[in-house]
Amino acid sequence: MVDRLRGKVAAVIGAGSVGPGWGNGKATAVLFAREGAHVFAVDKSPAAVEETRAVIAGEGGDCTAHVADVTSAAAVGALVQACIATYGRIDVLHNNVGIADDKDVVETSEETWDRVNAVNLKSMFLTCKHAIPHMERHGGGSIINISSISAIRWNGRPFIAYYATKAAILGLTRAVAMDHARKGIRCNAILPGMMNTPLMLEPARERMSEGELAAWLAARDRAVPMGRAGTGWDVARAALFLASDDSAYVTGTHLIVDGGLTCKFG
Repeated sequence: MVDRLRGKVAAVIGAGSVGPGWGNGKATAVLFAREGAHVFAVDKSPAAVEETRAVIAGEGGDCTAHVADVTSAAAVGALVQACIATYGRIDVLHNNVGIADDKDVVETSEETWDRVNAVNLKSMFLTCKHAIPHMERHGGGSIINISSISAIRWNGRPFIAYYATKAAILGLTRAVAMDHARKGIRCNAILPGMMNTPLMLEPARERMSEGELAAWLAARDRAVPMGRAGTGWDVARAALFLASDDSAYVTGTHLIVDGGLTCKFG
């Protein structure tokens, strides 16, 4: 199947990668463009979003790069207006931004709690708030929110704010789906499992030797029933399904993309 997004306008929030390779957002933006979408790529890093735009342009696709801090209501309102000014509509909203903490509830500072909530959850509230009226005027659209299997399982590390926000994304997704279903707007969440993306690999490279990194990656692969950790392309292909008309009767649900990992934990 090709051209599944032909003529659609897709706003990909978090379209850059934090390091070399393919993050979820970068892979999704490129795959959407390969399937015919006009991509409005947003990231807080000018260099990262420009890299994504250049990849798409180099393949003959259409992409506009936009720099924004999506924890700011003014910035989100401006980026949505910029997308409308450029393409006239928004058919797909892909919310991919996210950060993690590394403390339990006692050790987590109020500042960290607020920051993780702002990036992981408030940003999605703001993009939905500003994009949905435009979707309604054009007959509907698809919203895809990136959560995590940490929304439904403990991942073995004390990420209290991460767990809380990723779980809250599921509630936000269901509510948006039900509130706007009659207007033709679908809203679904993707729950990635262990993914070998720059967001995970770059911090590991900084704290591990080459041998330690190889052992860590091998252990991650062994933990997954399918025998490998995922990649940004695994998330991108799931996002393509939810963005396209192939999922026209799918809303208010979450799609687990984890190689079977959560099946190991009841």
